Amino acid sequence: MSVSVGFIGTGVMGAAMAGHLLDAGHHLRVYNRTRDRAAGLIERGAEWCDGPREIAALSDVVVTIVGFPADVEEVWFADGVLAGAGRGTLLIDMTTSSPGLAQRIDREARRIGADALDAPVSGGDRGAREATLSIMVGGEPAAFERARPFFDLLGTNVRLQGPAGAGQHTKMCNQIAIAAGMLGVTESMVYARAAGLDPFRVLESIETGAAGSWSLSNLMPRALSGDFAPGFKVKHFVKDLGIALESAREMDLRLPGLDAVIELYRRLEQAGDGELGTQALLALYERGGV
Repeated sequence: MSVSVGFIGTGVMGAAMAGHLLDAGHHLRVYNRTRDRAAGLIERGAEWCDGPREIAALSDVVVTIVGFPADVEEVWFADGVLAGAGRGTLLIDMTTSSPGLAQRIDREARRIGADALDAPVSGGDRGAREATLSIMVGGEPAAFERARPFFDLLGTNVRLQGPAGAGQHTKMCNQIAIAAGMLGVTESMVYARAAGLDPFRVLESIETGAAGSWSLSNLMPRALSGDFAPGFKVKHFVKDLGIALESAREMDLRLPGLDAVIELYRRLEQAGDGELGTQALLALYERGGV
């Protein structure tokens, strides 16, 4: 059944995700702060709207995936999504943001009779293009069931984790695990080169054993070839790790490994590499920035 879907945020991942909804036959309305980034979707039949409030007023389902918590605030509050949404609107934020902000959106959505879900994703640009994302959802079970047909167009691993904010907490678990993994695979390749080994051949040996990981198999070949184009940007990773640290402190957790990794990524960002992919950590090591 075709449904009117509003999609806000047509960047690296959002454009591909919105495209899957369009391909499924849904009436797609789009908004992005930079209209040029929505041009491909508009050419394929999506309808442009002039802002989040208009999107929400005209749509049965609203999906947002923007950059930072401040962007979520701007899109959702004041004259944003919640001002345009009505009773029964299904509201889904797929941005990686703070659990507290997800809970605030949920409270405001309940006040107007709408359903809200926080549903951050993992899988990067490739997962968005191939509709193989992992989608971590927080919210009410009934709202999750309403959203499930849309999630199934975007990902292959879709799970309700608990009430509002639980999706964001799960994404923090994901980012903490990735952070430690990126540090390990980067230092592994730095060691390989220092030992005079062919790092690509080393990868072939270790990626099928206990050391194997998505980052090792997908990001390290790019990095070793000097390809630092973003599937996921350094500046967004720094943002995510900062949220994870803040949330950990709120729970009286000390995570020294996370402290160490975020410091390295902050150095990378301060060096002007915030727009590069997370695999650029290898470049920081190789230019002596650690």
